[in-house]
Amino acid sequence: MIRTTPRRRPTRRMALGAALGLVATLGLSACSGSDPLATDSPQATGSAVDRPLVVGSADFPESKIIAEIYAGALKGAGIEATTKPGIGAREAYVGAVKDGSADIVPDYSGNLLTYFDKNATEASAGDIINALKKAVPKGLGVLKASKAEDKDSLVVTAATAEKYDLKSIADLAKVCDQIVLGAPPEFKERAYGLPGLKSTYDCTPKSFEPISDGGGPVTVKALITNQIQVADIFTTSPAIKDNGLVVLQDPKDNFIANQVLPLVKTDVVSQQAADVLNKVSAELTTEDLIELNGYVSGDAKLDPAEAAAEWLQEKGLAGK
Repeated sequence: MIRTTPRRRPTRRMALGAALGLVATLGLSACSGSDPLATDSPQATGSAVDRPLVVGSADFPESKIIAEIYAGALKGAGIEATTKPGIGAREAYVGAVKDGSADIVPDYSGNLLTYFDKNATEASAGDIINALKKAVPKGLGVLKASKAEDKDSLVVTAATAEKYDLKSIADLAKVCDQIVLGAPPEFKERAYGLPGLKSTYDCTPKSFEPISDGGGPVTVKALITNQIQVADIFTTSPAIKDNGLVVLQDPKDNFIANQVLPLVKTDVVSQQAADVLNKVSAELTTEDLIELNGYVSGDAKLDPAEAAAEWLQEKGLAGK
């Protein structure tokens, strides 16, 4: 039986009693002439719009959950916010922040860097953040990165791993011309996708199968039933453990560090809002993402907003 997530519902853990004294690591300026990513830039003076902040998301469950967490934390701090889930792939939601139809979206540091700078070579978490601050275009900014990381990974079944003696992508490269790789359509063009596998590992699959569910149940079913032999699945997917799948090691860092962080429109998001979002980042972990994904996509079938509300309550960020 194919399992995509755990069966259990969430249990509310003890909320943190100590108040967080964290401050933003970067100042956001409402003045268009300042550098929103410089550490010494002036504090933001407030929202430039008389409406709730719009928190958008990509079109997969984890992004929707994080967007609900951001919005819930803002509302818990007395800042009006609403969500706009499922905008689409990175090209779509970055465009939404640029044109003002969204003010905040959760994103992933490494993939966002290579989106803005296709020639970026940074791989470690710290180097990526430093480079990202320089690569983000004027009018946009990134806030503090969380400890939570969700990377693309190449995954095979235990049977396929045994058949080809696979432990790493380097091993896969030796038989790459015999396998079908399934991944989101954009994997075909992304720097870490087919181009990266070719340049980094000299791995060109026999064929590529585009699957538009972000490494979700359709992808998992195709992998388990051997319609594809390798899948691009996010490392925070509970389906990996539930189905005994094997994540191939990536010794050459084709899939670079990908910490969760907010991408924001700098002339709209106030310093107060930035501080709230930075508190969220200080609490969010990879284990949280795996658990939250399980609650939403598993048998519990929680709505992203409900799962987010549980997490905010546990962390003491839900407000009164």
